[in-house]
Amino acid sequence: MESYQARFIFGGLLLALTACGGGGGGSDDGGNGGSGSGWAPGVFLDSETFAAHCVAPRSGVSPETGTPYPDVQGTILDENNFLRSWSDETYLWYDEITDQDPGGFNDPLAYFDELRTFATTPSGADKDKFHFTYPSDEWFQLSQSGVSAGYGAAWIILSQDIPRELVVAYTEPNSPATAPNANLARGARILGVDGVDLQHTTSSAEIDILNAGLFPAGPGEQHSFVVEDLHSGGNTREITMTSANVTSTPVQSVKTVDSPMGAVGYFLFNDHIATAEAGLIEAVEQLAADGVEELVLDIRYNGGGFLAIASQLAYMIAGDAQTAGRTFEASQFNDKHPATNPVTGQPLQPMPFFNTSRNFSVPSGQPLPALNLSRVFVLSGPNTCSASEAIMNALRGVDVEVIHIGSTTCGKPYGFYPTDNCGTTYFSIQFRGVNDKDYGDYTDGFSPENIAGGAGDLLPGCAVADDFEHALGDPLEQRLQSALRYLEDQSCPTPSALTDTGHGKVAAPLSATDGVMPRSPWRENRILQR
Repeated sequence: MESYQARFIFGGLLLALTACGGGGGGSDDGGNGGSGSGWAPGVFLDSETFAAHCVAPRSGVSPETGTPYPDVQGTILDENNFLRSWSDETYLWYDEITDQDPGGFNDPLAYFDELRTFATTPSGADKDKFHFTYPSDEWFQLSQSGVSAGYGAAWIILSQDIPRELVVAYTEPNSPATAPNANLARGARILGVDGVDLQHTTSSAEIDILNAGLFPAGPGEQHSFVVEDLHSGGNTREITMTSANVTSTPVQSVKTVDSPMGAVGYFLFNDHIATAEAGLIEAVEQLAADGVEELVLDIRYNGGGFLAIASQLAYMIAGDAQTAGRTFEASQFNDKHPATNPVTGQPLQPMPFFNTSRNFSVPSGQPLPALNLSRVFVLSGPNTCSASEAIMNALRGVDVEVIHIGSTTCGKPYGFYPTDNCGTTYFSIQFRGVNDKDYGDYTDGFSPENIAGGAGDLLPGCAVADDFEHALGDPLEQRLQSALRYLEDQSCPTPSALTDTGHGKVAAPLSATDGVMPRSPWRENRILQR
């Protein structure tokens, strides 16, 4: 079984998803019940009838629950029937699923791919942008600790067409990417991998080599890279890196910037994983001690994760006076469950702004620090998604002003409970989230009010392309610089003032210029705990 990976494809660098497992597909009879499965269209047994009936039952103890796996011997049909019934019970748009014979699919993952809506939004985007699976053991490790095999360099695809362009967005501390022999930094261009020209190759065999080098399957893989560092005058160098299990540092570059308007706090927040709880608390404590009067929250690369951590951060920005008794986010499930959470069985209760630690990486019940701000500057773009967007929406719901510097966010007011069955964790949209004002219809994202074309929900702020000429947190970096300027006089840079990337291109203030960050899709969601 192989987990999701970002992949090169012929004709450009596009983010594609490789499903776990292989093979599979529908029956030749078009789902008309010829498989002998006992399928009756529109008739569903309870999903618990089929849960944990597995082709390959696991043994031992689950690291997530600490209890023995519930698996018993079953069949592919059992696994498919579980997915069919579970989707009918909990999928937000269950009535838009075409009910197909589960006996006509020889791979549960291929069947799961069909158990979703194929409708689109008014902008033409997929209504359900995120429907995926993950091997359960990998999901648990990654979501809890942020550990994954790689080099500790986050890649950004700036140009999908030949000549392709791929740069480093940021690096993880103490990783192969920052070791002395590699010394990669933001803005470095990757020109080749293992002897293959990244910019121009069209060979499928060579594209496979690029994939293998950029996205190693595990630790201990050695690959070579041709690198052009920022401000190198076009000179290149070749480095070799060995992949390792890299632990993500979700909160970075915490600092206070002096401005004519007072002390301004800044930090980069990249992932809503468990370890972020401790990092966010430490960041806010540091900024509070510095007496900051404004905050610039950089979530341009934060795709989401645990929603409770987003709630904690929103509280730490706004404080008690603005959040007490208010809703951070209320979850709305499908029309079969107007008052009860179908996953937990509990009455639906809105998520508050959590003001204490939740035992992600800090023991439960400890009071959280707060900056008590009436507004926040948010640096974001198309790689900002889900739980990160929930922070923006929730603060707006309690009248904390959100100033948006960057470009249109991904647009995902939806979420799910990760559900394990037979060693695969399934992610299927189960609820939408709304703020204290019952708003959550930003399916085409949030946009700065002066963005060309007016895409998405418009917020005060400035359309500013990503700037790979400067380090994140550098006051001269275009987005941070624009936030500081807006703070002073409410002005925005004009498109002609944006000389982004430094690679012979003039950037426009559009989300299309920001590039795509290849990453596992679990990092682009809002996730609730059971």
